[in-house]
Amino acid sequence: MTRPIVVSQNDDVRHIVDGQQRMTSLSILLIYLNNLQQGQEKTVSIQSMIYADDFGEKKFKMDVPERNDCMEALFNNTPFNTDDASESVRNLTARYQDLGELFPEELQGDALPLFIYWLMRKVKLIEIIAYADEDAYTIFETMNDRGLSLTPTDMLKGYLLANIDNVEKRLEADKLIKKYLALFAEHGKETDSDFFKAWLRSQYAQKIRERKKDAKPEDFDLIGTEYHRWIRNHSADLGLNQSTDFYQFVMQNFRYYAALYLRLLDAATTRMDGLESVRYVADAGFTLQHHVTLAAVMPEDDKDTATAKVGVIAGFLDSWLNLRFWNFKSNSYSTMSYAVFLVIRSIRGKTLSEVRTILHDQLKHEMSEIDFSKPVHLSQYTSKAVHRQLARFTDWLEQQSGVPGKYEDYIVRSGKNAYEVEHIWANHYDRFADVFDQQGDFDRTRNHIGGLLLLPKKINASLSDMTYAEKLPHYLKANALTQSLHEAFYDKNPGFRQTLQRHGLEFKPLEEFGLTEMEKRSELYSRLAALIWSPDRLLGE
Repeated sequence: MTRPIVVSQNDDVRHIVDGQQRMTSLSILLIYLNNLQQGQEKTVSIQSMIYADDFGEKKFKMDVPERNDCMEALFNNTPFNTDDASESVRNLTARYQDLGELFPEELQGDALPLFIYWLMRKVKLIEIIAYADEDAYTIFETMNDRGLSLTPTDMLKGYLLANIDNVEKRLEADKLIKKYLALFAEHGKETDSDFFKAWLRSQYAQKIRERKKDAKPEDFDLIGTEYHRWIRNHSADLGLNQSTDFYQFVMQNFRYYAALYLRLLDAATTRMDGLESVRYVADAGFTLQHHVTLAAVMPEDDKDTATAKVGVIAGFLDSWLNLRFWNFKSNSYSTMSYAVFLVIRSIRGKTLSEVRTILHDQLKHEMSEIDFSKPVHLSQYTSKAVHRQLARFTDWLEQQSGVPGKYEDYIVRSGKNAYEVEHIWANHYDRFADVFDQQGDFDRTRNHIGGLLLLPKKINASLSDMTYAEKLPHYLKANALTQSLHEAFYDKNPGFRQTLQRHGLEFKPLEEFGLTEMEKRSELYSRLAALIWSPDRLLGE
């Protein structure tokens, strides 16, 4: 059994670039075996593999200052209090304890010496020594290219740490990186990769592939495929020239953006004050969101300023994406990446006031060419997006009326608590045969957004074949958008009436719902969309 380790050697000191986990595992196994031999008649001397005699003092072969007290306790087989210990030390102690449960009983008697000899002769660690940190990283990366299971994040981590000369500072940076990588892992397997792409693109990408045949990949593209190499090749551009630069890059820049990214991940699943649009954009499935929201934020920004910047940027994306949807434009990655890059460059490093102005002006410019005047309709391609529109309309009306919105409930599309799109017109062409010459015309009109609502799944199923008159009493028991069709809702809801007056919205109860009402209601929804996603929302109160 042969495994490589990569070390960087400066003078007489060697630093592990890759293989620390293997060395640690072997060290605690040797300590365990050494302790297991105590009291046995036949023993194998392995202490020299665990520590060296440094002028009468023990010096562990794995000389990590923060672990030495723990290693000493393990070696002496004495208890060690981990209450105030680092995560690394707690893991070390826990894995040593695991050995007591995992080590086979049949190897603990007369067979123990034979096992130790087997271990000494059959398990080999091949030490690959580089005499410069750059060479160590090159070896590390080359090994990965040849099939070893090292991720771009592993290689980036190795490169950054290899360039920090001070051992204590390297350990500090290593500990910080591991902390955030562990937190990223709680959100999913690829979260660390997504973070580095978003962070580096938002802050450093200067170019993107031109939109023409045979154009070469540039910063934005390269970061997306090999961010570890991109940092190495652009270290001077990032100000990474000396050991202290690498240390600050980790301890200041990485720490700041990693913490902010984790906050954005939380905001993408739960609405937070000031960051509500982060959730909305995430629900729209826009994967480039965090590339843009990180662009204007700087480590010098305090929490309130950073929150305000992110809120404005997410609000811009929310309005922009919905504006494009209402005009049948794609919001896919391939369609949006170039435009997103231009937005990133326009707001990178700008003040809050500048961000507001830049994004407000861009949205105004977009709306000089397209707007919300053409109502969207439901189809197999727009079902998710239309569902989100209705959830937003309903939630907005409720909040504006002084009632807590239930967006988190309305957006659920599957399961027993799901909400479904309700067609005000039941799927009965025969009821409208005097209005439409063909079934197809009826179907298209029935799917106009003005004829759609959201209802709980069970209720929606029970109403499917009813006429409008039969449905109306049931609508009164639902949500604001649905209740607005019934006259009793206006009598008992002054907050809703004030909302209509404040925004000039012409909601009114409808005793019947024909073609004219469908058209008027669709126009009303268009007006609602223009209000919710207005450019002026970016200017603040």
